[in-house]
This record gives sequence, C-alpha cells and structure tokens, in this order.
Amino acid sequence: MWLLLISSLAAFAATLLIVRLAVPLARFVGDADLSGPQKFHVRSVPRIGGVGIVLGVVAGAAWASWELAPMWPLTLGLLLAALPVFAAGLAEDLTKAQSPRRRLFFTAVSAALAVYLVDGVIVRTDIPGLDWVVGFAAGAAVVTVFVITGVAHAVNIIDGFNGLASMCVILMLAGLAYVAFDVNDRIIFSLALVGIGAVLGFFVWNFPAGLVFLGDGGAYFLGFYLAELAVLLLHRNPDISPMFPLLLCIYPVFETLFSIYRKKWLRGMSPGMPDGVHLHMLVFKRLMRWAVGNLNARDLTRRNSMTSPYLWILCSLSVVPAVLFYHSTAIQAAMILLFALTYVLLYWRIVRFKAPRWLVVRPLEHRSKALQQRSKG
Repeated sequence: MWLLLISSLAAFAATLLIVRLAVPLARFVGDADLSGPQKFHVRSVPRIGGVGIVLGVVAGAAWASWELAPMWPLTLGLLLAALPVFAAGLAEDLTKAQSPRRRLFFTAVSAALAVYLVDGVIVRTDIPGLDWVVGFAAGAAVVTVFVITGVAHAVNIIDGFNGLASMCVILMLAGLAYVAFDVNDRIIFSLALVGIGAVLGFFVWNFPAGLVFLGDGGAYFLGFYLAELAVLLLHRNPDISPMFPLLLCIYPVFETLFSIYRKKWLRGMSPGMPDGVHLHMLVFKRLMRWAVGNLNARDLTRRNSMTSPYLWILCSLSVVPAVLFYHSTAIQAAMILLFALTYVLLYWRIVRFKAPRWLVVRPLEHRSKALQQRSKG
C-alpha cells in the first residue's frame, strides 16, 4: 500500500502543479488545437500530464528499491531505458513538430536499451516459426524491440478521451500485478503497483473534468512501461504462457492493427494519417448521443468523459481471461481470437448505424418522450 500511496501522491502533486500553471504556460504546454479529426476537447488543456506520471513512478520505484534492495538494478535500468521514448513524446507535446516516425524510432531505442540494461527479451512465443527466430539472440532482440514499440504506439492510439488510455493502463497493470503476485515475483509486482499509483495520481485530474492530458510523452511512456513489465514477467517466469502479455494488451494492439488495415486497404490512405473513425471516436459520435449539438463546454466535456467507460469494459473483456488463464496458451489464443471477432462485430454494427439501442445514450428529453409513448401504448 505504501507503493501505491507514495507514487500516487507524487503524481497527484506534480499534476496539480501542471494544472495550476496551465494558464501562464498555455503557449508552451497547452493543446489549443480544437479542430483536428482526433480533437474532442473544448478549451486549451495542458498535455504534459506524462511528467506527473513519470515523477510518480520515479518516487514509487525509489521507495520500492529502498525496501527491496535486489530490485534497484532492474528499476534503474528500466527508468534509464524509458528516457528516450519519454523525451521524444514530451518534445512532441511541447513543439508539436515531432513526426510519428521519429517518435517510433526513439521508442525502438528505448526498447533496445531495455534489452541491454534489464535483459527484457522475448525468448519464447509458442508460435511455430517465431519460436525458432527468438531462439537466436539477435532474433529475440529484434522481435522484442518490435513488440515493445508496437505496444507503446498502440497505447498512444487509444489516448483519445478523458480517462480512456489511463484507466485501460491501470486495468492492464492490475492484471499484471495479480499474476506477478501469484507467481511470487515481488519485483514486477512492486513495479506494477508503482505504475498503478502514478496513473491514479494523474487520473483524478484527467477524469472526468479533463483538466490535463497524458500527451504523447505520457502515453508512450505508459505503453513502454506496461510492455516492458509484461516482457520481464514472461522472461522471469517460464510457467506463464507467452500469450498472456498479448491477451492482456490486445485492446490497444488490435485497435492499432485494425486501424492500419482500415486506413491502408479500405480507405487507401497512409496508416500514419489521423482520421476520425477509430472505435472510441465512433462510440463518442454514434453511441454517446447525450448533449449532441450542445455547445456548452461543461456538457461537451461530460459527453467526452462518458465515452470512456464503454472502452474500459471492452478492455476488461481481455484482461479478465488473461489473468484467469495465464498458464494456458490454448485458452489465451482462443480468447485473442474471440476478442478480435467481438471487436470487428462491434465496429461493424456501430459504423453501419446498427448498434443495439441499449448501448446508445440519448438526450434526457428524448428518453422522456420515448417513455411517454410506451406508457400510452
């Protein structure tokens, strides 16, 4: 509990300072672009919330390493490896001039550093052919860098609404912490708790009021941190299925893969170009009908925040079975396929305006009229 408390308080205090400085520093740290296809806020908001999260992780990790001396080399190596990816994301938050390729490059640099500093390497996958590749040191390193980079980018992809990415990361870290506890891996368990606490300290300022955003620095850092802990847990505990990390993170990963397919092959556009038809955006536009057409800032912010719980539930549909069946590769693989089918079906229903009515949140006056009509009928 001390780990949760220290990391959350440190992140809470640092994020509070960011929020208080939002007005005088708006020119440098604020996201004032309200017109992009992926913009759903109604006022300039500081987008450097990742600074608070990193400070929370550093504070909690320092306390954990002091209590559990054997973990300090791994903790220090992990934090050092995270510096390039966080710096690249933070540079984008401050300058708005860093290309996706540059951010991906520095994410790969961080993943490569982690391979060297903490031996965070994927050496088994239970996938025919790929197991042969990771049987070589160079192959294992390349696969690991690719996976870590992909997960970090995927978490950034789902960072679209208040509380969406941060709560999903909390859910995934909680699943990771449970499995680490169950296999008696105290180091990974402690670091997962530190991450949860740091995100919670940020979360109270981000949801539901949207006073601060993760930004690219926060999203990329959290994706890297989550992916590295998952790889380290798998590497250190051979009883865990290699499919566990994939199922645990399948929501952001599949969102990214599906978006690449949708953009490149269905729409004929570059996968790196932003658009407004990610699943979470469709939920906002077509399911969250509450306050549609209302330009009041408070109501628009509330509609933004009310979108996120839909995706929290979707994320939990993979986290729960990942935790319950972390020993079984067969069940994990089946759950991955089931999640993919569920995602595609849900996306297809929403994009074709065929979503079940019980999923749609309508304006209060619309619901009252519907109830009156039913009572008359």
